[in-house]
Amino acid sequence: METPDVSHCAPPSPLHPAPAPTVADVERLLARPLLDLVFEAGAVHRRRHDPAAMQCSQLLSIKTGACPEDCSYCSQSARYKTPVEREALLDVDSVLARAREAKEAGADRFCMGAAWREVKDGAEFDRVLAMVRGVKSLGLEACVTLGMLDDAQTARLKQTGLDFYNHNLDTGRSHYGEIVTTHTLDDRLATLGRVRSAGIRVCSGGILGMGESRHARAELLHELASLSPQPESVPINTLVPIAGTPLEASAPLDWSEVVRTVAAARLLMPDAVIRLSAGRTGMTEEGQALCFLAGANSIFVGDELLTTPNPEPKSDAALLAKLGLRSVAGCDARAASGGT
Repeated sequence: METPDVSHCAPPSPLHPAPAPTVADVERLLARPLLDLVFEAGAVHRRRHDPAAMQCSQLLSIKTGACPEDCSYCSQSARYKTPVEREALLDVDSVLARAREAKEAGADRFCMGAAWREVKDGAEFDRVLAMVRGVKSLGLEACVTLGMLDDAQTARLKQTGLDFYNHNLDTGRSHYGEIVTTHTLDDRLATLGRVRSAGIRVCSGGILGMGESRHARAELLHELASLSPQPESVPINTLVPIAGTPLEASAPLDWSEVVRTVAAARLLMPDAVIRLSAGRTGMTEEGQALCFLAGANSIFVGDELLTTPNPEPKSDAALLAKLGLRSVAGCDARAASGGT
């Protein structure tokens, strides 16, 4: 981990390396003047990554709704009356057809999400394993998010060639009980530990704009950066309020807080792919551009993220072209020519 510049937080020592940042250090990092923070993060980003490259993923809900969890932001919870219709687990052929479309549109990673609290062994899990094998056979990276796992299940996922397992920490520890009560942050960390032990790369991030303080955002970033190894992929989501959920009336988060969080994530996790994820439809092109400058180097393409809207492919292509960015697999050029 490249230690971020915390000289503004504590006096440097010529005899000892800088200690790992604390939550208080991260909070002070988030409080720095915005343009200074972006400048520093952008410099780290350019040292570790190709600043013109954008990784493009596509996300598909393979099983929608009826989740027993009570996550306050989620349209798929069975506890809330939302516009989302329940859908059973898709069949393998349907999923692979969508994966082929994603590849043709230029995505290099295909992500599949099932609204489960935890994986249960049986025919449905076997079907998911077949989906992963099929996606891999198409030459795409494969990622799934299925809820909590045990050791045997992570081992079976590893055998399929799964590249990434997504399991977001969502928010900081001090705010966690305000967002969900049906699992704990430590439950999430335990699953991530099993995923890592199985040799699967970790995709884990959080959601901004759920009424949390900047301190809670600092806790979230500190928790992610303290994972060893650090996550290879870090999604930064902004809440999309859904009618019927407890957070439906949440006020929009100021764009500058999203930029700050991206920049701090880049400084704390210099080698990670930082994905600007849900909530991009509520950001201006200028706000997104600042996030990219600060170190975000991945987006989701396609019209929908599980059950929330995403920018149209042509608008993403136009933005990448305007900024002189190119996607890893050409999703910008293909979308501009009419691919979806």
